[in-house]
Amino acid sequence: MRDTITKCMPGADMALIDRAVEYARNKHIVQTRKDGSPYIIHPLAVAKIVTEMGLDVDAVLGALLHDCIEDTDASHEEIEKLFGPTVAELVEGVTKLTRANFSSTEQAQMENLRKMFMAMSKDIRVVLIKIADRLHNMRTMQYQTPEKQVAKCRETMDIYAPLAHRLGMQKIKWELEDTALRYLETEKYDGIMSYLNDHKNQGEAFMHTIQDTITQRLNNMGIHNTTYGRIKHVYSIYRKMQAQGKTMDELYDVYAFRVIVDTIPNCYNVLGHIHDLFNLVPGRFKDYISTPKPNMYQSLHTTVIGSQGIPFEVQIRTWEMHEIAEYGVAAHWKYKQGGGAGDEKNFEWVRRLLESQQDTDAEDYVQSLKIDMFDDEVFVFTPKGRIVSLPAGSTPIDFAYAIHSGVGNSMIGAKVNNRITNIDTTLKNGDILEILTSKSAKGPSRDWLNICKSNQARTKIKQWFKKEKREENVLHGRASFEAEMRRIGLPLSLTIDPELSAQLLKKLAFDTWEDMYAAIGYGGLTAVKAVGRIRDDINRALKSQQSDKTLQASVLRNIGDTEPAKSRHAVNGVIVEDIDSCMIKFAKCCAPVPGDDIIGFITKGFGVSVHRTDCPNTAHRHEPIQAARWVNVRWANQDLQPFDTTLELECRTRDGLLLDVATAMTTNRVRTKELNGKDLPGGKSVFTVRFEVKDVSELESIRNKLMAIPDVISSHRGQN
Repeated sequence: MRDTITKCMPGADMALIDRAVEYARNKHIVQTRKDGSPYIIHPLAVAKIVTEMGLDVDAVLGALLHDCIEDTDASHEEIEKLFGPTVAELVEGVTKLTRANFSSTEQAQMENLRKMFMAMSKDIRVVLIKIADRLHNMRTMQYQTPEKQVAKCRETMDIYAPLAHRLGMQKIKWELEDTALRYLETEKYDGIMSYLNDHKNQGEAFMHTIQDTITQRLNNMGIHNTTYGRIKHVYSIYRKMQAQGKTMDELYDVYAFRVIVDTIPNCYNVLGHIHDLFNLVPGRFKDYISTPKPNMYQSLHTTVIGSQGIPFEVQIRTWEMHEIAEYGVAAHWKYKQGGGAGDEKNFEWVRRLLESQQDTDAEDYVQSLKIDMFDDEVFVFTPKGRIVSLPAGSTPIDFAYAIHSGVGNSMIGAKVNNRITNIDTTLKNGDILEILTSKSAKGPSRDWLNICKSNQARTKIKQWFKKEKREENVLHGRASFEAEMRRIGLPLSLTIDPELSAQLLKKLAFDTWEDMYAAIGYGGLTAVKAVGRIRDDINRALKSQQSDKTLQASVLRNIGDTEPAKSRHAVNGVIVEDIDSCMIKFAKCCAPVPGDDIIGFITKGFGVSVHRTDCPNTAHRHEPIQAARWVNVRWANQDLQPFDTTLELECRTRDGLLLDVATAMTTNRVRTKELNGKDLPGGKSVFTVRFEVKDVSELESIRNKLMAIPDVISSHRGQN
């Protein structure tokens, strides 16, 4: 490692690095790797990779110490004292990512990805060290169990290789992909390697011929260059075989050449000479110098065919472009002083991904990452020449919301290359877009959610519907939810069951059904997922109802249809028809008092719950699925104990009103248990009075006395 540091980082404080090596060695002294070697081998290897990336001394120190807080008794404070606050923050950041092991569940994976992007937005070096850590672990994967090999390699393919690509680190990306493929598709990997080894001499001869031809021409023209050929990496060949349905014998485009020159003008000069030496393959030229990729990648790409009839790709770039192509954002530490936390300005997509979590279901978020972060891009232009990067397959809708949410929300049409086009048109590289807007636009259509490609656009559209169209969302969401319930044969009546409703809403993580309907309406949740979450609870409730129905039928049979009616015992002043001495409770949702028309609901384990017949929770009692649990009840003819009830008074705000209400209650000798009030906007107030009455006539008498108080506007019965 010392030789690598001396070569890549001349002038580095070797004494400080040696101290970090010794500190890490002592902390990991009792640990070993899977192969039995001392654990310090791993931090040293990670530090070497970080050095080769071109990072700074702080990053190297962070790599050496990256496992100390996680695996030893080292603390953040101790590392900060010995090596400085920056190094301590890097180690802490990598530790958090290490603890956030990826889970198979979408919810946990979303949270772990969020942590990674948060770390990236603070200091990109945290993730670069983590990628180096994963690279060395992949290089030693042979010591893991087969199950661990598959799990880690899938995680590498899903997260770390695409992330390395998005950071512009092609060299590391290729190694991660090839190593993962070796364990995930061993037979196919071995087949490709065997073919390449068998045709090694033939391939090398071809590459030498092409390389000599290019080098000789450029040297003759006085263009200083470094030219070399390579066979595309194994995973790239594997993907071509899968995509084209071909065998290795049928693939031709497996060779690539790089020409590295000193200046940008020479890149274009070389391009002309390449097209003069070989036959151009139409449609295969890409200029990433004038239009860089979002990960800063720059090169000229062209595919040509030589005299042997074999197509091959030529990439032309400067040395700085080459360093960035190999190591991406890490290369900035070589070409720009003071990298670190400042360089993430080049990665606005990190912030976009953090923003896109809002109002997004976990499963949708993880899936959208594979679109917004990992898929190929398409590059389009504003009329003023600004480059906008979008996921491949994007439409003018995606472009409009990439510019600004206000542009998207007011869009009425689009022009592509100065011609009016449909808003669902698939954009191509180089298109020039102009969005047509109107102040009178009614906002996005729900259909746009199915048309747009980027998660950024989809999230902003959902946010608009959530904010602007609450009532419409509720109606739309209710219709979707009820249609899904009917589709799978579940009764809608159970969702408003007084006892089951709260349980279902808790499972759905909403306070009310309207909130859930609104979420479905604006796209934050799908009806299929909502019903899926409560399906088991409803099925269990159905089975329980069948048991209750059987029990009630048994009770009625024991009583007998011809048996004279017996005098029933009243419980809490209520008699339940056909059932003697059962437990009674008064529903808090409507707080019935003697004189109210009432009905009973057979609960699970709590006897009969008594409701007023005008209670909203009794509205569906006549539906067949609920009818078995509703029973007739009546007030007993006897001296009644007092009942709690509540009135809510709407009033005009004025001084002394609370005293007037209290005086009225005292004058009428009403036992008041609670009296409070609060002011509302617009000069209004609400007072809540909880008190005891014997029956509904006494309640109405008290209500009339309160309504006679000046500035009391209205009253209604509330919940206890």
